Amino acid sequence: MARWLPRSTDLTRFCQKLNRVKTLEDDMMETSFNRCLSTIDLTLLGIGGMVGSGLYVLTGTVAKEIAGPAVIISFIIAGFASLLAALCYAEFGARVPKTGSAYMFTYVSVGEIWAFLIGWNVLLEYMIGGAAVARAWSGYLDSIFNHKIKNFTETHVGAWQVPFLARYPDFLAAAILLVATTFISFGAKVSSWLNHVFSAISMGVILFILIMGFVLAQPKNWSTQEGGFAPYGLSGIMAGTATCFYAFVGFDVIAASSEEARNPQRAVPRAIAFSLGLATGAYILVSVVLTLMVPWHSLDPDSALADAFYRRGYAWAGFLVAAGSICAMNTVLLSNLFSLPRIVYAMAEDGLFFQIFSRVHPRTQVPVVGIVVFGLLMALLALIFDLEALVQFLSIGTLLAYTFVAASIIVLRFQQQKVDVPAPAATGQPNPEPHEGPSSGELKEYESFSDKLQLVDRDKSKKQREPGQLKAAFEPYLEFLSDFYPGEVVTVAVVTLMVSAICLCSILVFGNTHLHLPTWSYSLLLVLFSLGFLLSLLLIWAHEQQHSTQTFQIPLVPLSPALSIVLNIYLMLKLSYMTWLRFAVWLLLGLLIYFSYGIWHSKENLREPRPQRVSARYVVFPSGSLEERVQAVQPSSQPTTGLPDTNTDDCKR
Repeated sequence: MARWLPRSTDLTRFCQKLNRVKTLEDDMMETSFNRCLSTIDLTLLGIGGMVGSGLYVLTGTVAKEIAGPAVIISFIIAGFASLLAALCYAEFGARVPKTGSAYMFTYVSVGEIWAFLIGWNVLLEYMIGGAAVARAWSGYLDSIFNHKIKNFTETHVGAWQVPFLARYPDFLAAAILLVATTFISFGAKVSSWLNHVFSAISMGVILFILIMGFVLAQPKNWSTQEGGFAPYGLSGIMAGTATCFYAFVGFDVIAASSEEARNPQRAVPRAIAFSLGLATGAYILVSVVLTLMVPWHSLDPDSALADAFYRRGYAWAGFLVAAGSICAMNTVLLSNLFSLPRIVYAMAEDGLFFQIFSRVHPRTQVPVVGIVVFGLLMALLALIFDLEALVQFLSIGTLLAYTFVAASIIVLRFQQQKVDVPAPAATGQPNPEPHEGPSSGELKEYESFSDKLQLVDRDKSKKQREPGQLKAAFEPYLEFLSDFYPGEVVTVAVVTLMVSAICLCSILVFGNTHLHLPTWSYSLLLVLFSLGFLLSLLLIWAHEQQHSTQTFQIPLVPLSPALSIVLNIYLMLKLSYMTWLRFAVWLLLGLLIYFSYGIWHSKENLREPRPQRVSARYVVFPSGSLEERVQAVQPSSQPTTGLPDTNTDDCKR
């Protein structure tokens, strides 16, 4: 029975395969894409991804049903929470100017299987998100024409009563996705220009809404006669924050486009900061004017802004609002169709996904196969599926990506810098001394991501501690930690921090409602898991970080990423159990693809040295002595290493 059990060495090698990190090229600016996007282009892409139908629908829904006029506070808190995640994306996007967004960031710092799962979930997020926006676009346009399109389709095509399928096929939603796919396939410059046009119209309409809204504002709508500013209290504000948080998930399109930016080290952080600031300001100001124009409890959740102008006697303004809404939804569609094929390309280029998606058109310099295939899949989703039940699925994939990117920032900052020079060929030349650098003709091999990003002077490194080592001030108190390899303690502390965060958030979310814990045990568990979280944070902080680089770095590490991790986990646990069930099924499908294809075709798997077989030869001499000779047996496809042939010479006596 024991012979069927895997050996410990096999399990170790298998785990190493799962957690291997991506090896980056020497020149990270080299790419098959066209680096043509400026800071303004990236900023408008980010704004287009964030300021979509949510501005015209989400504000009214949250104000009426969840938070009241205090939706303003909800957007402020949600904007700050999004800023924590956005800063992590900004640092990675500047330091790793490669397409792939959260997938790439996880691959270069945490490990391969985690990166694949993040990329796999982001794929579904973009597909469902794009299809859902297309259906919203179709429904909004149909409402302008008194639902004539819907009635015509149901009359001449028919209506369905099948679970998970839409009531009727939405040909208009599928058509707009196919048109957008065509424009995206023409190249990044065309996509950026089209996004500029729609973004300019959308921002012009928002400016009109703000000016007219403040002119028509009535402060009495926040008075106690109308229910007050925060009718649902603090709980309503926090519930509104959880909903408003998803209005800002579009900024990762900037990180996904970093390989097409002219100067990503400067453009990516600036574009993320500008776009997030403008989007947050737009959401806050629109919420202000909306709740001041009409009483919050009388808002129409489906078309709050248009209805507010109509009720104040400006029905003609509803057409402008409708135009702005359609243009805003167009920018979201472009953002989804722009990002999705590039993440697929990154996974295929690394060998984790099917190789056909790594092809780049020589003229347009875009992954045209991925654009066409996933554009068609998105159109199919919008055509026949009922996406309302799947929209919540978007949240869990986004929050999981944010969590891993935040954890990756901590791992990256405390990663040791190592530079290894491969041993020279067997030519009789001595190995270089440790203090000698490699010659100009030698190839350099980097063991970890931090090796590529920052190489300090060897003489200087002798005088200062390496990243991941315990700070000198803590050595007298934590001397037993000095025996560990630099970065090992930090890695364990990050895992402990995430486990503590999961337990802490689980008690906060389920302690009183599902678990029905007594007050004393509820308080005790909160204190214990909070202490575990804080001790892990302090243990990470007690180690040396990487020194400042030429690119942007998020401040207050590890505090800022840790806060982002806690918030993301809390919001994930607030999702319904059906969302988690669908998420588990999607993960199992992704693991099936990874273990049947990705793990074998991974470029990192091809870079791994093949184990050599060793054979022992025993030759008995006339004197009766026994000599053992060990010889490495090379594979037949590889050349010999220059060792003498001993098959016959050893027996010549």
